[in-house]
Amino acid sequence: QEQLVESGGGLVQAGGSLRLACLASGRAISNYAVGWFRQAPGKERERVAESRQNGSITLYADSVKGRFTISSDHAKNTVILQMNSLKPEDTAIYYCAATWGSEISTSTGPDYWGQGTQVTVSS
Repeated sequence: QEQLVESGGGLVQAGGSLRLACLASGRAISNYAVGWFRQAPGKERERVAESRQNGSITLYADSVKGRFTISSDHAKNTVILQMNSLKPEDTAIYYCAATWGSEISTSTGPDYWGQGTQVTVSS
């Protein structure tokens, strides 16, 4: 059983940066497709970024392209989401996710979820 624990959320002004981290306990994250999702109040959960095949493929939502970067620190078994040029519409609870295999299914979702971390961007 994999456990994912997020950290790094908080309150930041528009234009600022935050770095989210997701510590995975259990098997090495290099065996997983890993990603970050977010859910804003009254909205559905959406995929923000995904890293596949040990980082050789990275995918981003159009709304965050060029501003967010997903990466992995294999020595610490941690997935990172670097968020720059933050906007008020980025305000949401951010969730780390992982699936054993090549990609996170869009129909069934990931195998594992973190508990979420709040990101609030003030205008």
